[in-house]
Order: sequence, then structure tokens, then C-alpha cells
Amino acid sequence: MSHDAKKSKTPRPIRFLFENSIFLIAGALGALIWANLDPDIRNDAGQVTHHGTYSNFVHHPLIGGEHHETPHDAGGVDAAEGHDAHADEADSHADVTHADPAAPMGFFANIYDKLVNRPMPASDGTIERHGITVHFLINDILMALFFAIAAKEVWESLLPGGALSNPRKAATPLLATLGGVVGPAGLYMLGVMLFNTPNAEGVRSLASGWAIPCATDIAFSYLVARLIFGNGHPAIAFLLLLAIADDAAGLVILAVAYPSKPLELQWLLITLVAMGLAYAFQKMRVQSFWPYLLIPGVLSWISFDLCGIHAALGLVPIIPLLPHSHTDLGIFAREELNRHDTLNEFEHWWKNPVELILGVFGLANAGVVLSSIGLGTWLVVIGLLVGKPLGITLLTWIAEKVFKLEIPKGMGYRHIVTLGTIASIGFTVALFVSTAAFKDPGPVQDSVKMGALLSFFGAVVAFIVAKALGVRPLGPDDSMEVSEPGVDDEDTNVIATSATGV
Repeated sequence: MSHDAKKSKTPRPIRFLFENSIFLIAGALGALIWANLDPDIRNDAGQVTHHGTYSNFVHHPLIGGEHHETPHDAGGVDAAEGHDAHADEADSHADVTHADPAAPMGFFANIYDKLVNRPMPASDGTIERHGITVHFLINDILMALFFAIAAKEVWESLLPGGALSNPRKAATPLLATLGGVVGPAGLYMLGVMLFNTPNAEGVRSLASGWAIPCATDIAFSYLVARLIFGNGHPAIAFLLLLAIADDAAGLVILAVAYPSKPLELQWLLITLVAMGLAYAFQKMRVQSFWPYLLIPGVLSWISFDLCGIHAALGLVPIIPLLPHSHTDLGIFAREELNRHDTLNEFEHWWKNPVELILGVFGLANAGVVLSSIGLGTWLVVIGLLVGKPLGITLLTWIAEKVFKLEIPKGMGYRHIVTLGTIASIGFTVALFVSTAAFKDPGPVQDSVKMGALLSFFGAVVAFIVAKALGVRPLGPDDSMEVSEPGVDDEDTNVIATSATGV
């Protein structure tokens, strides 16, 4: 939710920066310029022979890491045969990496090693410790707050009065959401299969990026929808509900399809403990969100990181347990600004800091050289710009013709096609999924990242489609009997002076 512009004492230019995702755009543009001014240099085999300053910045270790170890149980050189420099360094860390897990100190030392030094097996059989890098700090720690706010929107939409609380009203947009996931993913995978010829090296590796074009960026989609449809048009509420449901699907996909490392599900017991603590805080009537964030929240994040589920989702299990109103007034409803329950206070406090986090996220993730445009780029772009509107329109038609569900009054298929095109703006979430799907920096990751960035031009395509289909903004003198999906009629005047990308 946004701060009410009438009550805010923040100067209008500053509000404009926070309310229109300018920090994210600036960070992404800065990363593109920086990465192209001083790119990595690779040899014919694709190996990096010179790291550019941008790459050095993104992967710079802040804490821990920076050493290699030959595992003793993997055929490493022992003391009798002589150690090389790396083995000697490994021995200096033996108290951390080879401590007996059964001993209390050994148990905590191994947890410290996993969380801080972050050991990962390398292709040559050694263990590389990358430590906590700038990229990890931003993508796995700070972005947990972004996904927490996304989870908050999803959770509230399930409460009475929320967009997803009435199955009858929400059924059509939910089926459209399914089309907005299956359409892009199916078209992406079809492209992988078509180009996966015996001579096409590396095409099959692109298959793991199938979820990248499934994303919808609420921030930019909402801004474009307001310009195309005008305030109060039922297509905006339809799009917001679709995007919220898409967020929910995205959280599940990210957790299930893209583990950060081999899963160790026993660590989820810590998540259960964290949820139990949050529930106890709620029963003790703890109203400040800080205890929930700093104790159960941190424990849940640690649990996800140790387990292998992407740590950026670590705060999600805690969100429903924060004290909250028992009803939802609607997506971006103005009246929500006057609610001061713990969950809303959490979002109000973190809204602007998350905008700054999105700025550094753009800086740390959007730095791809223009020469990286390749097959992965076009698979993502086509999946978004073609698969999204096609899937959304087709599933909406099936909802109406096959399941006899209703399209909101005031909307026709020209509006459905247009909002489907608007939903093709993946940007923030698509960029995040690109790094989750392809963890190793290189040409493949850069190519799909470029596709995520180019999805921003879905806004231009949406204006062209709207013009061609005769869709015009709803003016102040226009009247329309509005029946929005999942939103009661008295709540149809939605507001989003902020477009926080959740």
C-alpha cells in the first residue's frame, strides 16, 4: 500500500521517485552502461580471461569465502604425500569444515560455514567458498523483504473481501492467470525443442529457464494499465487480481523448481519453530513487527537457506502470522492506508526501503553486455509478448464458453487482449528468476537476462495493441456498470499512487 499523497510531507519530486519505480529503472540502466563499458573478456572456449569491474563488484565477497579446499574424503592429497598451497589453506579451516557434527561446537561451526563461507563443489573436485557476496546480499537477503511484501498482498487477497476470497468472482481471472503461466512456459519450451538440433550446442540447457516468461511485474503493469484504461476501469482490477495470483504461483515455482542447492529438508524444522514463535508472539499480543522480523523471521530465513529453498522466500512463512485485519478492503484501496495493524505497519515502514532495494537489485542483476543477445533472449521475449496475451485470452475464452463463467461487465475481448499484453511486462521478477534458473554467470544467463530486460518494451506493444483495438482511457464523464472480480462494488475505486513491484 502507498502513503496517502495528501497526508505525506515528502516533497513531490521525491514521492515521484518512490512511486514510479525510478530507482529500479535507474539501477538497471546504470548496470547496463557499466557492464558494457568494462565487460568480462572470454576466450573461444567461453572461459573468462579478464573480469570487468562490474563483474568484480557484483561477485565481491563481503564476508567469508575466498579459499579452496580439497576434500579429504574425495581423494585429496594427504600430509604424507605433501600439500599444495590450497590444501594447506584448507587445513587451516579444518576446525570449521571437518568438525564433528555430533559435537555441539562442531554442529554450530558447520552451520556457520554453510551460512557464511558458503561451500559449493567445483568441477575440479575442490570445494569453493564464495562467502557472502554483494550479489548474495542483495538477491538472497535484501530481496526477502520484497517477497515478504508480495506474500502480504497474496495473503490479504485471501481474506474476506479480498480479490481471491470469492471463488465465483475470482474464477475467470484465476483461469486467465493459468493461461498466463502455461502460455509463456509452453511457447518457451516449444522454442527449446524446435532449436534443439544435434548441432545446436547448449540449447537444451536453456530448458531450465521455462519459468522466466511466466512473470508479471505489478509495478510497471499497473502504471501502464492506468494510462491505457484510465482510473476505475474494471480491466485494471482484473489485471491486478491476475498479477497477484501470478505472484502466488511465482512464489511456489521459485520454491519448488529452483532450489539454491541440493535440498536438505530436515532444516525446515527450524521454519516450524519460527512459525511457532510467531504464533506465540501473536497470542502475547506483540504488536510491533520488529520482534516478528528479527526472531522468527531470521530463523525462517536461515532455515530456507540451509534447506536449499531460495533464501529470498525465507520471510514468507511468517507473514500470515503477523497480527492483521480479518478483512481486506481491496487491492490498493485507499482505506487500507488508515489501518495500523502489525501486517500493514510492516508494509508501510518497508515500502520505501524496498524501492531502494529494487534499485540496487537492478544494479546487481541487469548488467549484461549487448552482445549477449541470443536464442535465450528471444525465447523469453516471445514467451512474454506472445505467450502471455495468447494464454490469458485463450483461458478467458474457455472460462466463458466452456465453464460458463462471466467476464466483468464493461470488458470485452479487446480489453482482455490488451491487458494480456500489459501483463507481458516481466522485468523485476523475470530478472530475478533468470538468476535463480541459471546460477552460473555467463552467456546463457546473460541472454535470458536480456530477454527479461527487453520485456519492458511490452509497455510499448501494449499501447500499440490498445490503439489498434480501439481501447481508450475511461474519462471522468464516462459511466460504466462495474463488477470487478473479487472486489465489492463499493471498493472499485482502487488507488496505487505507488507501484511497489510486488
